[in-house]
Amino acid sequence: MPRQRVVVNMAPADIRKEGSAYDLAIATGILASSNQMKTGDLETYIIMGELSLDGGVLPIKGALPIAIQALKDGFKGIILPAQNAREAAIVKDLEVYGVKNLAELVNFINGKQSIERTLADPRKDYEEQSGIFAVDFSDVQGQENIKRAMEIAAAGGHNIILIGPPGAGKTMLAKRLPTILPPMTLHEALETTKIHSVAGKLGDNASLIGIRPFRSPHHTISDVALVGGGGIPQPGEISMAHNGVLFLDELPEFKRTVLEVMRQPLEERKVTISRARFAVEYPASFMLVASMNPCPCGYYNHPEKDCVCGAGVVQKYLSKISGPLLDRIDIHIEVTPVSFDELASRRQSNETSKAVRERVLNAREFQKSRFEKTEGIYSNAMMPTKMVMEICVINAIGQTLLKKAMQRLNLSARAYDRILKVSRTIADLAQSDDIKVEHLAEAIHYRSLDRENWAG
Repeated sequence: MPRQRVVVNMAPADIRKEGSAYDLAIATGILASSNQMKTGDLETYIIMGELSLDGGVLPIKGALPIAIQALKDGFKGIILPAQNAREAAIVKDLEVYGVKNLAELVNFINGKQSIERTLADPRKDYEEQSGIFAVDFSDVQGQENIKRAMEIAAAGGHNIILIGPPGAGKTMLAKRLPTILPPMTLHEALETTKIHSVAGKLGDNASLIGIRPFRSPHHTISDVALVGGGGIPQPGEISMAHNGVLFLDELPEFKRTVLEVMRQPLEERKVTISRARFAVEYPASFMLVASMNPCPCGYYNHPEKDCVCGAGVVQKYLSKISGPLLDRIDIHIEVTPVSFDELASRRQSNETSKAVRERVLNAREFQKSRFEKTEGIYSNAMMPTKMVMEICVINAIGQTLLKKAMQRLNLSARAYDRILKVSRTIADLAQSDDIKVEHLAEAIHYRSLDRENWAG
């Protein structure tokens, strides 16, 4: 360290700098300005890293977005911690060098030591991870109607809520939803990896994320942790679930304010975090899967056990979830307990996730051709109201059925669009160009919580 005073200018001054990622660049600048190392190619590299007291280089957050920006700005390469090298190497046409300590960097710039350039094959990393899951739909005994509802949700990108007693298998089913979703495209994988990189959740020596994320925050989560924010704005759980699944277990136990802040991201599929000097926009296109007990004791409508909740308690419990939030959930399904005989049978004929995913992919192909000329819409769940009226056309018999259902089951007006969207997805799964009466009837079945007096 030079003995005279050192002034470090980190322009532009109006942008606040925080964190330890600038340590390596500052140290390099001091060494270069005091003629302790060459400065020849120094300006052609981006240098980022945290320095420990012994000169070791520690990993940083956001290596992938930094590397992408370095390429855009015309830099030759990037020098950063060895733990982040594979992550940054996803960016083609950019030289990536990982260093373990400050001495390695100095010797590399001075030409005394060669560091092997880190190379990565994003497609190979993606293919190695894609389709590898620790769980499978064949693990679930019984619950065929719930599996069917999950298949429809996956095929159309619909949000879904599962209502049932404890131990009925709600969480088990939700955790297996990513196994039947279509594989991520390379573009989606890159988007998802960037978000996890910014949040510092990739881990050391990580590369491209190849499987859809599954996020399951605890019900004590704060609204900032869910949607993102903080002094240094960071992505929240809804952005971490981008292109994947956000699972909210025990939905009524979440704070009302936490649930309400999700309404806009669910509609717009992005979240904007504004501060006095700047605003940050994070993507948040996810499938919401929620589960809940039907009442505080958990046994309302149970076939064998009696509910001990008093009069009005069940309705009060269900009312913790606001109408506008339920309005954004397309499928409501009641989960009943699995009988002993079904559990004990251990049938080997349970359908695998791979078989279900094939049908989901076929339905998505229908939607891909339908929305190929419409930017920003990739699944039936994304359709706005005007498009629903154009695409989800039903015949006179279907209109009569839907009218009777809304009258007899006391379905709310907000259920109308949701029923049409879900029926379109059911028709896609059946490889049908038209929405038939049986498709509409099944879609009406998936609106349990829209029925007035559902809780007595």
